[in-house]
Amino acid sequence: MVKVEIVDEKDQQQSSPYASPSSSRTSSSVSLSSVDSDSPVDESSSIAYPLSRTSSLLPLVTRLSQKKCHLGVTTSALLIGLPLALILEDEAKVVAQENEMLAQQQGAQQFLVPSSPNAQKQGGQQGLVPPGF
Repeated sequence: MVKVEIVDEKDQQQSSPYASPSSSRTSSSVSLSSVDSDSPVDESSSIAYPLSRTSSLLPLVTRLSQKKCHLGVTTSALLIGLPLALILEDEAKVVAQENEMLAQQQGAQQFLVPSSPNAQKQGGQQGLVPPGF
């Protein structure tokens, strides 16, 4: 609050080194009206209101954006990640089956075809011997 005091011109000219002639002075009501219109309180309140409103909305906006991001990541993981994991698992099963089939074929070939020609000659010489001979 501003305190206003009325001072006589005669007293002010004698006591103040900064006194000016009375023609350049304005009335006290004019000077007070100019102080009221340009007060920094009005400017600060006009700036403070939008700032306080923005700062009060900031947590709400942050929370909503976090929820939307979480929803987007979860949806992407379900729509892309789950089918990809299933396909990779199926592919691993197919590769394991192919490796098993190759191992079975190699095992069967070892029994059908002798491993070396010397083994066949030795087997032919020994052969089956009937008892008593």
